[in-house]
Amino acid sequence: MSAISIRDLSVDFGGQVLAVDNVSLEIDSGQFVAIVGPSGCGKTTILNHLTGLLPVQRGTILIGGEPPRAGSPRVTYTLARDCLFPWRTALDNVCFGMELRGIAPAEREQRARRALEQVGLAGFADAYPKALSHGMRQRCALARGFCLDAEALLMDEPFGALDAQTKIQLEDLLLELWGQTRRTVVFITHDLAEAVALADRVIVMSARPGRIVADMPIDLPRPRHVRELQRDPAFLSLYSRVWEQLERGIQMSEGAPA
Repeated sequence: MSAISIRDLSVDFGGQVLAVDNVSLEIDSGQFVAIVGPSGCGKTTILNHLTGLLPVQRGTILIGGEPPRAGSPRVTYTLARDCLFPWRTALDNVCFGMELRGIAPAEREQRARRALEQVGLAGFADAYPKALSHGMRQRCALARGFCLDAEALLMDEPFGALDAQTKIQLEDLLLELWGQTRRTVVFITHDLAEAVALADRVIVMSARPGRIVADMPIDLPRPRHVRELQRDPAFLSLYSRVWEQLERGIQMSEGAPA
């Protein structure tokens, strides 16, 4: 059984805008899957359905064999913004999700401190978000997500607003954390190099209405280091192939056959 199963998902808004059209996708447990596509093709809409934030209109979605529901402990959702509470310290922000799930105070503090150490913020547990750089806040958000021990980690352009150097550092950090836990990851990005560097598979979507144009395996060996990959001919070849498929998706007009 797939960890995440999407079958024949179609989504329209108000009966006027068809955002996603007949998308089917099976994701195995422990896979890292990146989804790329033009703006407005429904990438975030798919994530919002996986979390249960939006009800399924047509088609079926299963997470671990169960329909998604808002607040399910099976998934965590990391956004482009860190979404830290400014009145809580880094430690308390990392603890927040565990509080909602009823984890005992001593255990959640232990988990949070360990996670902050893993992301290089052990010395900033008592710092408030205003004292942290953007990259440090995103590290804190990563720690919060990985602390929850969810089966699937859903990520919507979590590094999209970062400078190039910080972005590569956090991509490497994500690969390191994922390598330790092998969670199932669905990662949305506009950065094709990021998708190829991180993922086991890259799903390419068309222009709206979003349809799957290509499902491309990324057979680069692991462990990976993002900066080193950028000089690897195999990486460059895969990057070029993903671009070709994305261009095909951009050229597909609304209503055109998949």
